[in-house]
Amino acid sequence: MSKQFLAFDVGGTTIKYGLVDENLNISDTGKVDTKHNENGFILKQLTAITEKFQKDNYIDGVGVSTAGIVGSDGAILYAGPTIPGYQGTAIKEELENKFKLPVFVVNDVDAALLGEKIAGVAKNVDSAYCVALGTGIGGSYLNHGILNSGSHAFANSVGYILYDEKSDTYYEQRASTLTLEKNLKPYNVSVIDAFDMAKGGMETYRNIIEDWAHEVAAGLANIVLLYDPEVLVIGGAVSQQGDFLIDMLHKHMSKMIPEGLFKTSLAIAKLTDKAQLLGAISQFV
Repeated sequence: MSKQFLAFDVGGTTIKYGLVDENLNISDTGKVDTKHNENGFILKQLTAITEKFQKDNYIDGVGVSTAGIVGSDGAILYAGPTIPGYQGTAIKEELENKFKLPVFVVNDVDAALLGEKIAGVAKNVDSAYCVALGTGIGGSYLNHGILNSGSHAFANSVGYILYDEKSDTYYEQRASTLTLEKNLKPYNVSVIDAFDMAKGGMETYRNIIEDWAHEVAAGLANIVLLYDPEVLVIGGAVSQQGDFLIDMLHKHMSKMIPEGLFKTSLAIAKLTDKAQLLGAISQFV
């Protein structure tokens, strides 16, 4: 019988879940609200859902992709204001003790890259870096199958690089898609519509997106120079802009990196909303 694993993807507002078999087929998916983790709601939901699935199915392990910084013991080291009361939650310990199953807990950007490694654009490369562009900006580095999270698990906190004293802002405060949304707000235009109009030749929106892409490229250029990965994976909803976005970022990065030092390929994340679920169970397959 094919092995199957229960996978979770914990975000700020929802917990997505599904069964994943050893051939990476996903079934029985669903999602529930996090209720802002009131009274430890997230761990309670992980427990309740696992209990239900274990009752109805034979499960060989549980994988949890989650927002926040995850320690080597599978507990939440840091979660910030996104998920109140989440810091210190011992997910791995609690689930292993209750269900007597192997449990893997991993940061969501790490999970996205692990998913791309086993079934996406990073599948056949030795080293890959993933940058997730969203409300903030997250990073993950995978080298010869090993995640590099640093001595204190704080590595790849790329949202906080490139601090600018004059504006008192970090990289993600200038380059996140949330910032692009704010820049477009005076025009009452969404990010998707702005890209569509920029592709159609409307200079106003092309210029706004170019300015934002320049900020994004500054961080990506630093990553290329520091890590020299084979592939740099761009994730987040804005990555759906595909080659238009990749070409724009490559153009700006080429001006920031000395000639001859830009060998890294840029790639759009392939798995979209499946990446975290697959990455969560990547250690089992």
